[in-house]
Amino acid sequence: MKKLKIAFVTSEATPWSKTGGLADVSGTLPHVIAELGHDVILFTPRYSSIDGKRHKLVRVSKVGIQKIKVGTSTYCFELLTIKKPGGPARVYFIDCPRLFDREALYVDPVTGKDYKDNDIRFIFFAGAVLRALETLDFRPDIIHANDWQAALLPVYLKTTEKSNSFFADTRTLLTIHNLGYHGMFRMARADNLGLDRSHFYSMAPLEFWGKINFLKGGIHYADIISTVSETYAREIQTTDDYGCGLEGVLRERRDALFGVINGVDYDVWSPEKDKLIEKNYSVATLRDKYANKRKLLSLSGLSPNRLEKPLIGMISRLADQKGFDLIEKIADKLFALNFTFILLGTGDQEYHELCQNLEEKYPDKIKVNLTFSNKLAHLIEAGADMFLMPSRYEPCGLNQLYSLRYGTVPIAHKTGGLADTIIDLDKDRRHSTGFLFKEYKGAALLKAVKRALKLYRNKRSWNALVKRGMKQDFSWSRSAQAYLDLYQKTLSS
Repeated sequence: MKKLKIAFVTSEATPWSKTGGLADVSGTLPHVIAELGHDVILFTPRYSSIDGKRHKLVRVSKVGIQKIKVGTSTYCFELLTIKKPGGPARVYFIDCPRLFDREALYVDPVTGKDYKDNDIRFIFFAGAVLRALETLDFRPDIIHANDWQAALLPVYLKTTEKSNSFFADTRTLLTIHNLGYHGMFRMARADNLGLDRSHFYSMAPLEFWGKINFLKGGIHYADIISTVSETYAREIQTTDDYGCGLEGVLRERRDALFGVINGVDYDVWSPEKDKLIEKNYSVATLRDKYANKRKLLSLSGLSPNRLEKPLIGMISRLADQKGFDLIEKIADKLFALNFTFILLGTGDQEYHELCQNLEEKYPDKIKVNLTFSNKLAHLIEAGADMFLMPSRYEPCGLNQLYSLRYGTVPIAHKTGGLADTIIDLDKDRRHSTGFLFKEYKGAALLKAVKRALKLYRNKRSWNALVKRGMKQDFSWSRSAQAYLDLYQKTLSS
């Protein structure tokens, strides 16, 4: 494979900004691809939460001050980079305080709703990336755009930039990390995009039920589309439950739609190296996992007498999508079973109240942490025996991948990335790594938990299951190679 020039464009990336899994992918994948011998640069906005001194940001003098017109307004930006990069990919920050000097990335903390100018912010972002590429004289073979915030890049490459010889050989890959977020705006704001009206008539590339839809436009114009698991790529073409209204558009592009499972950074998420857990362990020293279980019970205020009882952990946003509606339906039957349950996460108020009520009802066996703590998240992965993920849909999921490496057996709904990464005990006993339930029903979830608790009593069989999971390889090098294959498809599309 020839050395490729790749521009990776994302609205968030660790360790600089994060609201979800997109940031984890963006903070790792470009570096892994660069390590494989390709020339990769990453573009992301510079939010006010990104401390310039802490991250050693410097201005790129070659670029200077650039201007981008959005609608009737003009916005200026400078390009920042890292003085001493932490990885092989170069990282550039689009610095426009007028649009991005905000602590929260997309949602106004005062109103709890999306910023009213999110369309302008990410129209500008797409334009700024294109002008920065020209000023840097970086002619990308591939622009890898991620989610709705970067979905206008494929649109502009095929429309306003179509006659720009600088991008004549550039192709686009759009990765959808969660189809639930489209980037939708009132049609009255269409002029801000700088496109002619043919893009906004009923059923046009950027029109969706009378509104502008950035993601729909990206799906229509991208050379190749990917999402974060093969099963999710199929699911989103089926019904509105999965396709979120874009299933028809995705079916039209089915020959250009692929799924690639996210990877895991095993330098951060592995029990052998984890600096946040009580005691490190491996397949060969599995008994040391108990030190983490003991610590987790102690921190949770639960009796050490529960050490020999199965402990189920859950780290999640508290919402219907994550299966809390199922838990609510079967709560009393579920928690009448003989196991301990520790939850970490925040979300909808109704589920905060549900979990608090359950903790009050079963104080000896349930601990609820309505917050987020990275340290506690690592300890739950290390200290729990099982990990619960009853998601209604799950594009990829990362916690089940962490759980497998930590010897924490996943119990999950058979959907999206969960279906692609967990092998159910009843399907293939020899290669199984966890427990799946097919129907999205409370009774099916309850049955899966009972199956797991039954096997837990057979220590020999349980330990064999645990060790198979710990030996699974979901490293980023594997996923990066799959993306390189997609880049080749993109270039030949």
